[in-house]
Amino acid sequence: MLCLFDLDGTLIDSEPGITACIRYAFDKLGVPAPADLRPWIGPPLRHGFAPLLDHDAGRVEAAVDYYHERFATLGWREHAVYPGIATAIERLQAAGHTLAVVTSKPERHARPIVEHLPFGNVFARLYGPDPSSPHSEKASMIAAALADFGASPGQAAMIGDRRFDIEGARANRVRGIGVLWGFGSREELELAGAQALARDPGHLADLLAA
Repeated sequence: MLCLFDLDGTLIDSEPGITACIRYAFDKLGVPAPADLRPWIGPPLRHGFAPLLDHDAGRVEAAVDYYHERFATLGWREHAVYPGIATAIERLQAAGHTLAVVTSKPERHARPIVEHLPFGNVFARLYGPDPSSPHSEKASMIAAALADFGASPGQAAMIGDRRFDIEGARANRVRGIGVLWGFGSREELELAGAQALARDPGHLADLLAA
């Protein structure tokens, strides 16, 4: 099976780095940052910045640039691997599954993170959106992965913690598995149409083995 993994909220807890970079961007623009930044993790950055910057395209792009400025030097290191994920990944690899990463994070930021993961070398490919895109692009990236690996929808699964992962899976008729340890809620994943929900990484490995 082709197992496609989201990065933030699925493989790693990236909240410290992401929220610090969002606050940095707001600080550079002289705008107070929202108190709760967890909902920002997963969707494209422009979704969060636009309404708080009066949908001013120039200021939104400046905020995104400031975010990337800090992330490139500090933010990408500020994360932790979720407990149990390494063991689950090892189980899937040993079972003969093909693994890849499909993330909303631009490839230039995602690649150093994946390469520094203790199990990063097991991922055959990394898919990230164009940095200038205001959209999630999960659906198109999943489609690209199916084509690259010559996999049919029935031979693949998308694993993630937000609705964007599940919606991308459904758009490609791929099995969408939601994880409950990330930044999305059970309700969000169920409403998006997740075919299964994993309560922990061990349970996820069991679901993919079934």
